[in-house]
Amino acid sequence: MFSRMRYIDLHVHSRSSDGSDTPAALAALAAESGLAAVALTDHDTVGGVPEFLEAARAFPQLEAIAGVEISTAFSSRELHIVGLFVDHANPQLGEFLGEMRRNREIRNEAIRIKLNSLGYPLTWDHPALAAAGDTASVGRPHFARALMENYGFPTMQSVFDKLLKRGCPAYVQRTLPDPVRAFEAIHAAGGVTVWAHPVYRERNERAWARRVMKRFAPLGLDAVEGYYSLFGPHETELVTELAAAYRLALSGGSDYHGLNSPNLRIGVGAGGLRVPESLLAPLKERLPKSH
Repeated sequence: MFSRMRYIDLHVHSRSSDGSDTPAALAALAAESGLAAVALTDHDTVGGVPEFLEAARAFPQLEAIAGVEISTAFSSRELHIVGLFVDHANPQLGEFLGEMRRNREIRNEAIRIKLNSLGYPLTWDHPALAAAGDTASVGRPHFARALMENYGFPTMQSVFDKLLKRGCPAYVQRTLPDPVRAFEAIHAAGGVTVWAHPVYRERNERAWARRVMKRFAPLGLDAVEGYYSLFGPHETELVTELAAAYRLALSGGSDYHGLNSPNLRIGVGAGGLRVPESLLAPLKERLPKSH
């Protein structure tokens, strides 16, 4: 008898960062979707991981993976590094993520001040900003939600296009660490490092992807996302080829954010994403040997 192929999603977000679903709801949704494994990878925080892992205990068929997504900078561009299989209680990781969130807080207040000067005043007790709580990582999507509620913007994207994306009047550049610092923190927590969404669709970024992999594969990069919601066959083929050349494992995920990414569904992205369960074993082979 042939077993049915199962799929995984190693890149999802909860309301502990910029998603709309609770961590517990994500575990249930992944199980209902028939996934073999799902990783919670909130931005710069592992605050939702305990709730996520506890909820997943009700679904023994689902492997719940503790993760995090960390924004870093290289050559004037952001590199998003996902950590998988991390010990969310690791003190070195916790200290590093605390530093990241403090930098976010400085940036967030600068954004709020800019919005006030542009005629869109917001206070920190606004429900969209206050709901994040102590364990969450507030970012631009929270501001976009608040501006939709207060000022009649039809979509979050419309807020970004007018005010919040790079080059717009309320945009503020973040202070970001070197990728190697993220690698060190993730490895200290027993995790595997993944370069998330490495290329943009319909742009020739082979040279950029090769440059990043060549530089960081010897410095602690373990894997790269070859399967992603915005990838077509060309992007997956490109990333897979370069990953093999630099001896990196492959990962993949939807980048699901709930209502904050209305065109994406967990496990399948915009409809065509299928991340094979077979990627899990090679990723686990990259786990630090001391853990």
